[in-house]
Amino acid sequence: PGKKVLIVYAHQEPKSFNGSLLKIAVEELTKQGCSVTVSDLYAMQFEPRATRNDIVGHLHNSEAFNYGVETWEAYKRGGLSKDLVEEQKKVQEADLLIFQFPLFWFSMPAILKGWMDRVLVQGFAYDLSKAYDGGLLQDKLSLFSFTTGGSKEKYAIRGDIRYLLWPMQHGIMHFCGVKVLEPHICYAPENVSEDKRKEMLTAWTQRLKTLWKEQPIDCSPEWYFK
Repeated sequence: PGKKVLIVYAHQEPKSFNGSLLKIAVEELTKQGCSVTVSDLYAMQFEPRATRNDIVGHLHNSEAFNYGVETWEAYKRGGLSKDLVEEQKKVQEADLLIFQFPLFWFSMPAILKGWMDRVLVQGFAYDLSKAYDGGLLQDKLSLFSFTTGGSKEKYAIRGDIRYLLWPMQHGIMHFCGVKVLEPHICYAPENVSEDKRKEMLTAWTQRLKTLWKEQPIDCSPEWYFK
């Protein structure tokens, strides 16, 4: 109770299966006494592109634009654009970050990748001397909850789905010091029966009930590639 959760949601249609997973998470976690904030990226028309517009006022180097350097400098002086400051505040306050999305091309949708690119800037989420277990967003948990187009069997033939999670969970979350819970994967909801879909939704509800008792995964290459 009293925990704060940020759900970063990337789907265009509220009536989608992802929309149902979001709704369940909001309801279940609220019922537990958590305060839940949702960043609905499509509804917000969130800008995924990392551009000069992310810096308010003067540039550190007006001769040649370097996004990483400029956002780091802007963060230090409080010169990031309003939308970024708002998202960073939500991240800062959250005990748990849930990312809810459909898997596109073995990765997250562009709008969500853009959120990662723009929000998790140096100085806020990491510093080069403070990354991974020393990252700046320690004491937070994250969970990637996503749907796939292909079945579990298809993924098994082509190599473990855990390989795809390495850049997302390890390269982004763990890099920033965030602990990672087991991913929640709903395989091919569009290709299964209505009953199976209901089962998937029930499984998500059940998992959320005991989520705070879970231990994070071992953030090592072995978890992904063993």
